[in-house]
Amino acid sequence: MAKVENNVAQMRKGVLELCILAAISEKEAYASDILQRLKDAHLLVVEGTLYPILTRMKNEGFLSYRWEESNSGPPRKYYSITVDGRRFLDELAEGWKSLVESVNNLINN
Repeated sequence: MAKVENNVAQMRKGVLELCILAAISEKEAYASDILQRLKDAHLLVVEGTLYPILTRMKNEGFLSYRWEESNSGPPRKYYSITVDGRRFLDELAEGWKSLVESVNNLINN
């Protein structure tokens, strides 16, 4: 069973950028908001996994962020999707749909 769990974890990793972009596609979000949205979708992701992906996608021009003062601690970084990020999300979503359809065809036949 460990092999199955490892493979499922690898599949989740493969779609994490798609899921993160989808999680903030409608409105900007603080990192803990993103984690909650992923958790609500039954995708358990830890901060140590999220932050490097957010940084990489920001550096690639898919995300931007702004700082906002917080009443309960240090300023917070709110992420939003850029025009390039929206385009990337759309392309990833199309690729995902095609992949799911292909895999389902194989599994169900």
